[in-house]
Amino acid sequence: MDERPAVAAFWELAGPDTVTAGHVRAQLEGDGRSVPCLGVLDGTPMSYFEIYRADLDPLARYYPALPHDTGIHLLIGGVTDRGRGVGTTLLRAVADLVLDHRPRCTRVLAEPDIRNTPSVSAFLSGGFRFAAEVDLPDKEPRS
Repeated sequence: MDERPAVAAFWELAGPDTVTAGHVRAQLEGDGRSVPCLGVLDGTPMSYFEIYRADLDPLARYYPALPHDTGIHLLIGGVTDRGRGVGTTLLRAVADLVLDHRPRCTRVLAEPDIRNTPSVSAFLSGGFRFAAEVDLPDKEPRS
């Protein structure tokens, strides 16, 4: 999918296309708690989302989960789509869609790696609020 260091560090999708294919296949063949989505802009794929039930995810062990909490993961693919507010706009739009189409969901969560400052900034600019810094096992710094 992407060989840039940020994608390798925060999504662990560096390497051959089979790595990305395996990740997406697991999402598609999963139990439905996580839905993979492709973002298209002017006919060109430019982002990848995962919309997931945060209350049913291992994340729920690390915060006071409410029933039907929904989480968002976002990957902006191309460099030309980064750093110009596209992520902020997408995050706001997707969060609004989740709240509009999942009536039992009362909040949308995100847990970007705190070291990924562009991602954290996009979520904050998109209307998300910082609640707490949490140490998640799969987001520990790698040596």
